[in-house]
Amino acid sequence: RRSGGPRMRVLRAALVSMSVAGNAVVDPKYPGTAVERLRAVTERVKSLTTAELSQAWPNVRRRLLWAGGLRDLEDAVPGQGYTGHAFNDANHCDLTTMADGVQDESNADGRIVQISRRNLLGPGIRIASDPSLGPGGSWSTCTNGCHLDPPQDVAHVQFQSRIAFKLVWSPVDDYRTFVLVDDDGDLLASGTPGAPLPNLASRKANFELVRGSKYAQAAETVVPPPS
Repeated sequence: RRSGGPRMRVLRAALVSMSVAGNAVVDPKYPGTAVERLRAVTERVKSLTTAELSQAWPNVRRRLLWAGGLRDLEDAVPGQGYTGHAFNDANHCDLTTMADGVQDESNADGRIVQISRRNLLGPGIRIASDPSLGPGGSWSTCTNGCHLDPPQDVAHVQFQSRIAFKLVWSPVDDYRTFVLVDDDGDLLASGTPGAPLPNLASRKANFELVRGSKYAQAAETVVPPPS
């Protein structure tokens, strides 16, 4: 069931309070967020049905890329628009919508643990992002560090951006079902895709990266379809 609980109300209040600088809406807490783009991604995610998200995994992953405003570029060179890794491993499971002005940030100060100080994603973001969702770009950023409060991950620290959604595999049914949650951890959508899935070790590791955080709660309580 999709949530409209207290955390969702807090997030909605934050979105309402966002200020306008020039023609761009600015998130006062995470000013690197491409707010218009985030809202467009959220609408796309909410349009996805459980049936769509329960097809064969490669088809589901393409729908996630579409929802996030990313092109399906499996033949591109890594670092130059390649998106074949997105949602396909344990870690690259945050869909982040970042403003143009922060896309070349690279974690040069090393604030994000276990992320390179030369994590330059800007060229790939600009190549792979679908401009029809609004200003800024999209990328599948690393989720590690999101278990801390506030999150210390690539989205929130390197780009000073909220996530539009996070994919989390659920331990409820041995990591066959996944949930998509927003920046506040509220459920947006879920699915139980068919093979070929990312390997089980990656799906387990994905959940361990969020364990104990607001991002784990929907995955721990989702009701999977009957076996």
